[in-house]
Amino acid sequence: MRERRWETPTTLTFDQALAVGERLAARGLSPTDPSKDVICYVEEWTVASPDDFDQLDSWATEDVTLVHSRDAWRGDFFLLAGGYQTVYQRHQAVGTYCSVSHPWLIADVLKTHQSRSMLWLGFRHSHGFIRVRLQTNEVITPGEARGDAQRDLWLAERRRAFGAAMAFLNLPVEIDEEKDHVVLRSLERSVPFFCSWPDAFGPCQFEFNTSDPYEFLVPASRLAATWGAEPASVRAYLTGFSDEALEEFASVEPGARCGYRCSVHCPLDDIPEVLTAIAAAGRLYTTLCEFQTSALLPDSEDASAIVGLVGADGAFQLEVRLNRAPLAEEQMAGWLEGLLGFPVVYAPLPPFP
Repeated sequence: MRERRWETPTTLTFDQALAVGERLAARGLSPTDPSKDVICYVEEWTVASPDDFDQLDSWATEDVTLVHSRDAWRGDFFLLAGGYQTVYQRHQAVGTYCSVSHPWLIADVLKTHQSRSMLWLGFRHSHGFIRVRLQTNEVITPGEARGDAQRDLWLAERRRAFGAAMAFLNLPVEIDEEKDHVVLRSLERSVPFFCSWPDAFGPCQFEFNTSDPYEFLVPASRLAATWGAEPASVRAYLTGFSDEALEEFASVEPGARCGYRCSVHCPLDDIPEVLTAIAAAGRLYTTLCEFQTSALLPDSEDASAIVGLVGADGAFQLEVRLNRAPLAEEQMAGWLEGLLGFPVVYAPLPPFP
């Protein structure tokens, strides 16, 4: 997970973006050749109906997910999730996936973590799951010393935050501390339990699975209820379903905004055509160049970097993601501007897309 992210604040043409690739090649790096195939990630592509996906028929696609988005939603999460679950039970098969997300609030006053967190109640073939994610106020990637003075506070807050979630969900999970890390252990060995710890001070989550698809419906609703009466941003993710099933999902609670996310396989030169196909409300991303910063900064701490191309509204921007900052914070923007030939600003991604 590359959390240190910069982007160009102004838009570029596709030819200008390709020229950046040539600029990187001149520095000894290996950018993608325009004729080579790339994976282009499409997200937030708002559509009038699921049939609009046919606009991408010219290319191979995978991981196609239809997203139902509801902004400023004030409904009953139990009824909403239960509605999706009922339809899922009628259409489930190997490869199908359905989940519903909702924010929840940590009641404690925290300094290193955000009080707003997120949960996903999901259904896969033959089992269900609950996923809970926390977000820190600042992202400090592995190996960085920034924030070490707050480590004890971070550990205490993370234990309290996960403890709050466990209390509402009533999960058989132990929360412990080992070698300056919070560790979660499931006491139920018969079902999978996953933890993701991208770094000491970044977002983290756990996922608890169950063979009973109804087990987490009530506990997830209790956790969602911590959000109170404030409007919420709620999403449902649907993967692998037939057109008939998608029509049934659409009737669970009419009025959702529909959008697609998927992966498109195409030559880099085709990216402008893909952007045109998902206009006017889609966003895409593909990688232009991936490298280790030690190739350009041999006297600095090494970092993994990706220069990416982002397309939206018929234009492009460049972004750079790093797993850590190889230079002092005040030097990063200037170095990246010299590398790309365009001004950049620090622009971390939102924690809960």
